[in-house]
Amino acid sequence: MKSNDYIKGRGAQKNTDNRFAQFSNELRDDFLEFCRIEGEISDRNKTQYLPIFPKTIVNKVDSPDVGMNYSLNPYQGCEHGCIYCYARNTHEYWGYSAGLDFERKILVKKDAPALLEAKLKSRSWKAATIVLSGNTDCYQPAEHQFKITRACLEVFLKYRHPVGIITKNALVLRDLDILTPLAADNLIGVNISVTSLSEETRRILEPRTATIKRRLETIRHLSENHIPVNAMLAPIIPGINSHEILNLAKAVSDAGALSFGFTVVRLNGAIGRIFEDWIRKTLPDRANKVLQQIADCHGGSLNDSRFGIRNRGEGKIAQQIKDMAHLARQKYFKDKVFPKLNTELYEAHKGGQLKLF
Repeated sequence: MKSNDYIKGRGAQKNTDNRFAQFSNELRDDFLEFCRIEGEISDRNKTQYLPIFPKTIVNKVDSPDVGMNYSLNPYQGCEHGCIYCYARNTHEYWGYSAGLDFERKILVKKDAPALLEAKLKSRSWKAATIVLSGNTDCYQPAEHQFKITRACLEVFLKYRHPVGIITKNALVLRDLDILTPLAADNLIGVNISVTSLSEETRRILEPRTATIKRRLETIRHLSENHIPVNAMLAPIIPGINSHEILNLAKAVSDAGALSFGFTVVRLNGAIGRIFEDWIRKTLPDRANKVLQQIADCHGGSLNDSRFGIRNRGEGKIAQQIKDMAHLARQKYFKDKVFPKLNTELYEAHKGGQLKLF
C-alpha cells in the first residue's frame, strides 16, 4: 500500500543531496503548511528539457561488467523514472540530484548526430559497435519531441556502421524504416528491457515506461522484421521480481528474442537512499525483507563496486538467481543465437558514400 505522500508518476520520491554540492535544500513542513494555507502548489512535478553542448558524444566504456565498448547517450537524466537505475548517480556530475531531478531535469544533446558523424569520419576510428543508451534510455519521452536518436540512426545507416540499442520503450518501432536496412546488413541489435510480467510491479518500478504488453509486442514486431533482439531481464530484485525469471524468459522467447541477459540489483551511491525511501512508501510491508535480501547478495551492503561480482552478486540468493537463469536458457533459448554485428562495411562507406577506388 502506497503512503499518502507518494508522488504519482515518478519513481524517486525525493531529491537527495548532491555529494559534490556545498549546500543542500530541505523541504520543510512549515513551508508545506504555508503552501496549503495559501492554496499554492509547492512542487508542480513538471519535466524540464535543458539543452547542453558536449564536445564529444561517443564514450569509451572501461567497465568489464558492461557488455559494450562504446556508448552514445542522446540524453542525460531519464523521465522513465526507474527507481533502481544505476545512471541516477551520474546526474550529480551535472549539479543535480540523483532523485527527482534525474527524472525531471532532462539534458538534451541536440548536436549528437553531428558529433557522431564527425567521429565516424575520423581517420583514426575503427568500426566497433556503438550502443545507443548505456546510461539513459535513448527512446525516453523526450525522443518524441527531439528525434535525436532517429537522427543518429540515420548517421549509422549512412556509414554502414554497427549500432546497438538498449530501451524499454515501444517508440523504437517508429524507426523501423531505418532499422530494417541496418538489419539487412547485420548492423543492428536491439536490447529490450523486461523487468516483470506484472503490470502493477512495472508501474511502481518504472512509472513512465511502456507497458509489459507493449514491450513484448515490440520484441515480436522487431523479430518479425528480422531485427535481432536480446531481452534484458534486469535488474532482478530479490523479493520483488526474482520469482519471475522462468516466466520472463519464456515470454520473451515466445515473442522472438534470441537471447537474454540479467543482473542482480545493486544500489550504489545515492540510489540506496532513494530506493529505501521509495520501498518504505510503496511496499512498506516487505521493505525490510527486500532490503536485507539485496544486501545478502552484496556482502551485507546495498553498495557493491567490485568488478566481476557487483552485477551478479554472491551468496545463496544470488546463486539461486543464477541457477534459474541457467535453467531458463536451457529450456527456452537452447537453439537460439544472437548474431555478432558486421564491422566490415564501414571502411568502404567512411567518406559518407561507397568508395569505388
